[in-house]
Amino acid sequence: MTTLDLSSTQSSVLEGLTSAEAAERLQRFGANAITEIPEKNWLVLLKKFWGVVPWMLEAAIIIDLILGRWAEAGVIGALLVFQAGLGFYQERRGKRAVALLRSQLKVNARVRRDGQWQVIPAPQLVPDDLVHLRVGDIVPADIQLSEGMLSLDQSQLTGESLPVEAKTGMFAYAGSRVVHGEASGIVTATADRTHFGKTAQLVQLARAPRRLQLLTVQLAKYLFALDALIIAVVVIGLVIQGNSLVNALPFILMLLVASVPVALPSFFTMSAAMGASMLAKNGVMTTRLSAVEDAATMDVLCVDKTGTITENRLSVSQLATLSSSTTDEVLRIAALASSDATQDPLDLAILNEARTRGVLDGKLPEVLHFEPFDPATKRSEVDYKESDGKVTHMLKGEPVTLAELAHVPWDQIKEDVARLSGDGSRVLAVATGMDEDLRLVGLVALADPPRAESAKLVSDLNHQGVKVVLVTGDGEATARAIAAKVGIHGEVAPVGTLARDIAPAEADRYSVFGGVLPEHKFRLVQALQKAGHVVGMTGDGVNDAPALSQADVGIAVSTATDVAKASASLVLTRPGLGEILMAIKASRTIYQRMQTWVLAMLARKAAIPPFLAIALLLWGVFALSPLLVVLFMLLGDVATFAMSTDRVVPSNQPDIWAVRSLIIKGLSYAALLFVASLAVFWAAFFGFHLPLGQAQTVAFYWLVMAGGQAALYVARSRGAFWAKPLPGKWLLWASLFDLVVAAILATLGWLMSAISLVWVGGVLVATLAYLAIGNGLGVAVSALFRRPATTLSAK
Repeated sequence: MTTLDLSSTQSSVLEGLTSAEAAERLQRFGANAITEIPEKNWLVLLKKFWGVVPWMLEAAIIIDLILGRWAEAGVIGALLVFQAGLGFYQERRGKRAVALLRSQLKVNARVRRDGQWQVIPAPQLVPDDLVHLRVGDIVPADIQLSEGMLSLDQSQLTGESLPVEAKTGMFAYAGSRVVHGEASGIVTATADRTHFGKTAQLVQLARAPRRLQLLTVQLAKYLFALDALIIAVVVIGLVIQGNSLVNALPFILMLLVASVPVALPSFFTMSAAMGASMLAKNGVMTTRLSAVEDAATMDVLCVDKTGTITENRLSVSQLATLSSSTTDEVLRIAALASSDATQDPLDLAILNEARTRGVLDGKLPEVLHFEPFDPATKRSEVDYKESDGKVTHMLKGEPVTLAELAHVPWDQIKEDVARLSGDGSRVLAVATGMDEDLRLVGLVALADPPRAESAKLVSDLNHQGVKVVLVTGDGEATARAIAAKVGIHGEVAPVGTLARDIAPAEADRYSVFGGVLPEHKFRLVQALQKAGHVVGMTGDGVNDAPALSQADVGIAVSTATDVAKASASLVLTRPGLGEILMAIKASRTIYQRMQTWVLAMLARKAAIPPFLAIALLLWGVFALSPLLVVLFMLLGDVATFAMSTDRVVPSNQPDIWAVRSLIIKGLSYAALLFVASLAVFWAAFFGFHLPLGQAQTVAFYWLVMAGGQAALYVARSRGAFWAKPLPGKWLLWASLFDLVVAAILATLGWLMSAISLVWVGGVLVATLAYLAIGNGLGVAVSALFRRPATTLSAK
């Protein structure tokens, strides 16, 4: 580790570097980015051949080789390589998504360059830069504090959960999180030269999807119970019939592999990764794949006011005096209780107005101590030393808080506050004096008009079945005014409602919450979740992090702190909330594809193993050889993975994974496929007296067409299978590929006994009949579970 010696640093560094000095250091030290050593691709690929399912396939290959079944071993090997290659591809896709996210979601830093404070990407920091840190920042480099004090969360680096204090002269290390305080300091080390060598990773894109994980476990549990019973019955049947278990072992292994939803996690990951990539191109960064699915089920969205519903272009709209002071004096005190270094929009708006009016002209008093705005205390304060040596204390903050500190009855100022906030402006009180002599001098109203698109966005979300709840730290009057302007209607919660534990029914009752502290948002999210809602929450501050993490869909706005972005599951890169509606529709599109895949998978997994078992127990023959089982799986995967690009119509209401209805619907399709498969095999083997090999080929081609193709088109239909939306081009190409390849294999007798084109045509006709009957069955079953469409009126 290399750390610069501050004692040799030029005194001018304390005023910040010039652009030329920064460019020279950037050239010398390089970008402030950690060097990553990627895992070797060959090693990642090799790991795909290690696991329970690969072991089963590898065992089957070994047994086939021992028995001299070379072709069968080769095809099973092809399946093994295909599954490994697919997993390798998906992992690489995930890593590319992480790289894309990191390229757009960067830690920023407040740095003084050329005598002015500015915000730059952290990779551009260089040694000797003067940096300002405040609550919500992730420390971008190793920094020795020159003034101020911080409380740092170093749990990402040391594992210690308790924050540590850093005072002047001490270090704030890269990767730490600022949880309290404000300070400036000099960068002493960047990139790989930092104290810990590597900053904590901000984004864990590959975190396991929560709801999908639950769905996978539930489906696997049902299928495993069915498969265990079938395999036990098959083994007993083979023993009774005097068959060799050694010769039947590859078939049993294939039966097990064919019945386990091996590709379920891969398909979900692929669909979610494609959704995340699409969202990234449209200004929404995904920090965990589960958010892509969760957004489809979200039915409540809690939004903040500033920078989300409003433009976040604060300006001083009105000033009011509460004593003998003038409006210029009120503005001057408010400006002196603000700081450029914080880059806080409130401070910047007040300072801009003060400079425009010239109330800060002349020599300013010496700053002894500055305490930035703290959501806990609801105020900022500063101590100045005047030219005569007298110390002056100034404050600005929430009117109720400052009125209590100044011992001013609320009734005395509440009408002025209500008047100034009536148009939705945020009102701050300004005071000066020490302790018991504190004097309330006036009020400052800051206007932040609603975004032009906010009212339409709220209306559109309502019509998508998503209730919008306004949650803001502003007072009740401001919250009510802004809510009315953008079309958020419903009851306004009394101020203080969230200061206590709130019952789920009570949380569900209100649409507007004012006077909310960041920690109250966490309580609101929990209450709404207990009421049965899937909750989205927007936020921008460090104290919003718990609520963003707790929410099913945590959404960090474009101006959010680094900690908020790290805690959220979706990060907006453009101002406002416009991309949320796009994210919801994209997620519901992905949901429809996933649901189709699950239904088709259930139909196959619950129909084919019983079909093979019954044929063996009733007629004493294998309806499919192990080789044909593997070929069917290979061809089936080609079509089913093409579903990830299928054309679908997203629903106009929140989607839910209704496992019970999915299973009932899937088993209905499976029952039809099971009966039809038995009928097709019986007709070929017993009705037309085909040799067993040819009957197996007929059954194989039937399952490819009906179980692999028709089941997909039945599952994707919400009405008639020929109605719009028409299948996507990749699904059609995949279906054509399966049809042609399976027909070539069957008619030419490659890897199986040859059958005539007449049989191929007959199977296709039977497939069309199955498609029509299955479509009617699907419509009937869907009607039993159809939920009434619900929209939330915006009027």
